[in-house]
Amino acid sequence: MRKVLLFGLWLLANTALAASQPDPFPEVASAYLVELNGKSIWARHPDRRLPLASLTKLMTALLVLEQTRPDDVVTVAPSATRETGSRIGLKSGERFRVRDLLEAALIPSANDACHALADHVDGNESRFVTRMNHRARMLGMRNTHFMNACGHDKPGHYSSSTDISILVHALLEHPTLLDATSQRKMQIATLDGQHSYALENKNALIGRYEGALGLKTGFTPNAGKCLAAYARRGDDTVLFIMLHGHDRWWDAVDVLDLAFDHARHTP
Repeated sequence: MRKVLLFGLWLLANTALAASQPDPFPEVASAYLVELNGKSIWARHPDRRLPLASLTKLMTALLVLEQTRPDDVVTVAPSATRETGSRIGLKSGERFRVRDLLEAALIPSANDACHALADHVDGNESRFVTRMNHRARMLGMRNTHFMNACGHDKPGHYSSSTDISILVHALLEHPTLLDATSQRKMQIATLDGQHSYALENKNALIGRYEGALGLKTGFTPNAGKCLAAYARRGDDTVLFIMLHGHDRWWDAVDVLDLAFDHARHTP
């Protein structure tokens, strides 16, 4: 009994020590930010400009939510079918509801769905990227610049943990986003019902970590492993943003666990 008590005291002391440090996870990523109930509690290089891979799609999602209605109809253009990287295999001329393509862009991170949405909003990706950068400036994202809608590596395409946090909070004004990103699997279909596509969430926390609600994963050779993870337990919420991370999923679990533990021990 005494050993159990001593171990409990040791664990509590070490948890408190880690939680009191401004950067308790120096090896997790090149840059990260942790917010508890909307307030930053830990960070490492939060304003460093880094590639963000498919976390880019969070801005694409915000603009789609702001500029369209969920049941608007999107016709897939040939340019979207030529996308590279993660895709679900859309075919030119297929027609979908906006909400279905948004789910495809966010859940399995489909670049063809992302590109189709950009085309739908502004006619082509180039004009949509101009809108992305304008919206970033309006939000106060001072260390962000986009070169494409989906997150491909390209010089001049970057963001920071702080800026992504700003973007996430804008997205949280749209509850339907978390409804999508918290799903492990979904299926979408063309309006005529002729083709369907299975969607599987790339976020390994969904369905496996208590309270996990999304938001987005990302990976490219230059950006490394990226993550914007949001979780809720009771009245507490934790947002964890990682750019150029290492052991993404285990590190995310450690960070989220410590943040929720910090909430329990903070008056």
